[in-house]
Amino acid sequence: MRKWGRMSGYLTTHVLDTSRGCAAAGVRVVLYRIEPGPRLKLGETITNADGRSDAPLLAGADFAPGVYELEFHAGSYLGQVAETPRFLDMIPIRFGIADTGAHYHVPLLLSPYGYSTYRGS
Repeated sequence: MRKWGRMSGYLTTHVLDTSRGCAAAGVRVVLYRIEPGPRLKLGETITNADGRSDAPLLAGADFAPGVYELEFHAGSYLGQVAETPRFLDMIPIRFGIADTGAHYHVPLLLSPYGYSTYRGS
């Protein structure tokens, strides 16, 4: 169990490369809170060798109900595709947090020509 597995509510992510069947290491992920006016940047991370961040993206007092967006900068990771411009570059996923006592996990399943997500556990 991860050391943060006993926290109250928190947010994590995971990027998997479905075209190669492995974790996507080195993907920059930026977290925003969506508010009236400009988005508010809360932080960023780079996925590790397991395709995850080393710590929750949002936790503790900062973990509040609202609308958030994860911005996955997949273009440099997908750089092995010779096509210019790349079909996929930056992938935004907008989602809501309602329960501050829950774990929200927002994975990205990625390939050069498509992606999907879901609420994980």
